[in-house]
Amino acid sequence: MRSWYKGGTKDVSQPITGWRLWLFRIVAIIIVPVLLFGLLEAALRVVGYGLPITTFVKCKVNGTTSYCDNIKFSWRFFHPNVAREASSFVFPADKSNNTYRIFVMGASAAAGTPDGSFCFGRVLQVMLREQYPGANFEVITTAMPAINSHVVLEIAKDCTRHQADLFIVYLGNNEVVGPYGAGTVFTPLSSNLSLIRFGIALKATRLGQLMTNLLEFAGASKTPKIWRGLEMFLEKQVRAGEPGLGIVYRHFQRNLQDIRRLAGRSGTGIIFCTVPSNLKDNPPFASLHRPNLTEAEKKSWDELYQRGVGLEEAGNYAEAVHQYLAAAEIDGRYADLQFRLGRCYWAVGEYDRVRDRFLQARELDTLRFRADTRINEIIGDVAGNPSGLNEGVYLVDAVEVFERNSPHNTPGEELFYEHVHMNFRGGYLLAEAIFRQVEEILPERIARYRADERAFSTEAECARYLAYTAWDRFKIADEVLTDFIKQPPFTNQLYHSRRVGQMEQKILKALEDYFSPTGLKEVQAQYHWAVQQTPSDWWLHWKYAGLLEELGDYNAAAGEYRLVLSLVPNRYRAHAKLGYLSGKQGDLDAAIEHSLRAIQINPTYADAYFNVGVAYQSQDRPDDAVKYYSKAVQFAPYETRACNNLGLVLYRQGKISEAMETYRNGLEFVPDDLDLHYNLGVMLAMQGRGNEAVKELRAALQIDPNCIEARKVLEVILKKTSR
Repeated sequence: MRSWYKGGTKDVSQPITGWRLWLFRIVAIIIVPVLLFGLLEAALRVVGYGLPITTFVKCKVNGTTSYCDNIKFSWRFFHPNVAREASSFVFPADKSNNTYRIFVMGASAAAGTPDGSFCFGRVLQVMLREQYPGANFEVITTAMPAINSHVVLEIAKDCTRHQADLFIVYLGNNEVVGPYGAGTVFTPLSSNLSLIRFGIALKATRLGQLMTNLLEFAGASKTPKIWRGLEMFLEKQVRAGEPGLGIVYRHFQRNLQDIRRLAGRSGTGIIFCTVPSNLKDNPPFASLHRPNLTEAEKKSWDELYQRGVGLEEAGNYAEAVHQYLAAAEIDGRYADLQFRLGRCYWAVGEYDRVRDRFLQARELDTLRFRADTRINEIIGDVAGNPSGLNEGVYLVDAVEVFERNSPHNTPGEELFYEHVHMNFRGGYLLAEAIFRQVEEILPERIARYRADERAFSTEAECARYLAYTAWDRFKIADEVLTDFIKQPPFTNQLYHSRRVGQMEQKILKALEDYFSPTGLKEVQAQYHWAVQQTPSDWWLHWKYAGLLEELGDYNAAAGEYRLVLSLVPNRYRAHAKLGYLSGKQGDLDAAIEHSLRAIQINPTYADAYFNVGVAYQSQDRPDDAVKYYSKAVQFAPYETRACNNLGLVLYRQGKISEAMETYRNGLEFVPDDLDLHYNLGVMLAMQGRGNEAVKELRAALQIDPNCIEARKVLEVILKKTSR
């Protein structure tokens, strides 16, 4: 360069060296990008782009500043259409001196699936409340389905900012199938934990959200956009011993250690729980042979295995064992084989051999939805000294508790609904074990409220306070059978038809209790009593509203839903319920208003879109009805009500092709829906496509042979074609 100054010119071209060179590099490589990132982030926030993705968001409850669950928290880890969420909760921003605040962390088992109102955290709260009547125990369950330790670590970070007294961590079932696991469908596994955490942190920023949305728009993201339950993982089998499992275990250990450090830095106690699972009554979801099995070995194995199956089905269990053991000599890594051995040993009373076989069946299950032995070893290692002398870190060995309370130390249907989700008995046992540990570590400001004269809450008493009634047992049993056991991958399990038959018998028995002459009155009285005991419990109002709705008392049900919203204002499902009830009572404007409020809180809630569509259809506003029905189908394509209604509105608008396409799309997700087949058949017949119409109508009759409408239309078509 040349510099001009008075008196001439001077050559000032000199290379930058030494510390100036390094300073230039630092500015160019780090400081400039950071400044640019900061400016872009600030600009996006100013224009209102993106959303805060923290566990808690501020809200007002009866004028009190509080924190409630953030519906969109998990959008960092899942596509919004399939994102899971915690059950609603709320707690005041200011904590009183007599309050003991507990955060429960984990996945669906900790959340209480299939019914969060009976999760172990709520049972624990009843126990604590009854034993310490002068204290205020806040048990806040932040758990949600499908997540694992990568997500829970972020939740723990947020919990440390809210005056936590105790963390309870019940976690481990989803480490392989959850985000960044070896068998996940959400976010791919990486051996670099720092890279995973950088990606999670980036998605918490507005710029990261913009980048994610741009990739989604460009079609670069391969994550699922429709929730299909456990069926989504059918192609993600992981053998025991695969390298990916080692990575999962290392990440799990690091994440638990970091959760522990967070608790220690914030002065919060932490209880880690080992994670039991159903060994006896939940066969493996999938089995694979050892990779190096030759064709000749496979043929010999198959012959022995099939002979064993035949002997087992004939009741000759001892001989079946011999055949299975011979097959195991060739390939003992087939999970179903180990499970059959366990069943046969159980049948002949050799209980000392049972548990080991069932454990092997779980360890070898290639659809890894259950915490295995290594996961539980890691939990024990991180918790350290179970005596509680390890810096406020404690261990509750739930595996040991469940084994001790199971026939022949082998947990099964006595404590679980299916593979990992605890029934009320299981939740009670876990809550009791945690209570014993919590009681030992309560500070004096809380311990002084102990009511020594009170007997410990029994399982029946906890059930009464939480309104766990015959109606609830029926509803839960039906949901477990319909939404779990009758769906893949459960349909691939051994003894599936037998299991379905047994569950259907139990449901019929529960149905008899529910619909007995005095049954409903007794259930209603139980709910009324529970609500009176704890009027601030939104869960009780929510459940009571559902019962009243089923009884047809819509005004009373709406009143309960309004009480729910007064206690947890972001409970969008309550808004949607009010919209539905308003529509049932003919107040279509109120139906639209409430449903739109639900959509405002959760823009992906299909039921609310459906309610608005129904209201607009009733108001003879077909274009608006199509808009909202289409949204309902977009977010829940398996929602057959929306598919059927959308098809009918399109048909009445003369959009026949679009209507039929709607039905076909619906049948891809729900191939056994009677109405979709029938409506499609009728439309095809009206278009003169008789052969296609016959096919659809016959499919409808195969689903329900007593469908008179389908039979009549089919007869008319067949008469025409026979002429």
